[in-house]
Amino acid sequence: MQLFKLAFDALMCIDVSEKISLTQKLNKHQIKSRDLKSKLSVKKIVMPGRPLKPKLVNFQTSPKRDRSDFGMIKNIHAICHIEFNAINLALDAVYRFQDMPLQYYLDWLKVANEEAVHFSLLSNYLQELGCQYGDFDAHNGLWQMTVDTDYDVLSRMALVPRVLEARGLDVTPSIRTKFKDSNFYKMVEILDIIYRDEIGHVKIGNYWYQYLCSERKLDPISTFDSLIKKHIGSNLRGPFNKKARLLSNFSQAELDYLETTRNNKT
Repeated sequence: MQLFKLAFDALMCIDVSEKISLTQKLNKHQIKSRDLKSKLSVKKIVMPGRPLKPKLVNFQTSPKRDRSDFGMIKNIHAICHIEFNAINLALDAVYRFQDMPLQYYLDWLKVANEEAVHFSLLSNYLQELGCQYGDFDAHNGLWQMTVDTDYDVLSRMALVPRVLEARGLDVTPSIRTKFKDSNFYKMVEILDIIYRDEIGHVKIGNYWYQYLCSERKLDPISTFDSLIKKHIGSNLRGPFNKKARLLSNFSQAELDYLETTRNNKT
């Protein structure tokens, strides 16, 4: 099995249904250590495989979403887009970093498969509502951080699962409440599935970040702080969901660091 080629093929696939199918097939393979021997030349990927829509816009000009029914549908679409990007993110983590232990690839293929499930749940719900993925503009912030950290697996593990995906753990409870009190209460069940799985995804990111810091003899907190300054340029936004972050294996020392340095904007 050519693991890295298959991951690359799924990553660059532009057809949504085929991307999901390829991702599911990858996750079902019984991957062995010998499958890691067929290396690929790694390319910089400014844009992974994606359909022509949604149109990508800057975060500042992405569609505003209010509490009207139309605004709530836009919210569902925005979450759906995040989950689509997350499939590509996990596939890139497999394809790009080809010198990691076997368990790393098993972990990130599991993540890719679960993100595909999340996307499908949201995409199907949009269709029930008379819409489809691609109907609204979207921003590309999650993938941009993937590009910015493509030079080093430690930077990727530090900033994508531990910052961007962990932020999802912080905000999901309040988003859940908004949907519970709306005409779109079916989203509560979907968000509960996503929330449960994302705790596991952030936990995987934490494990491999700590593993790499230990391997390189780096202090996890000071290294994290330097990467935040390098790539984000400001302190992380709070408040933080301490319960979910502890479940995903953030240490108490890391939570203390976040609270000490946090940006209080919500």
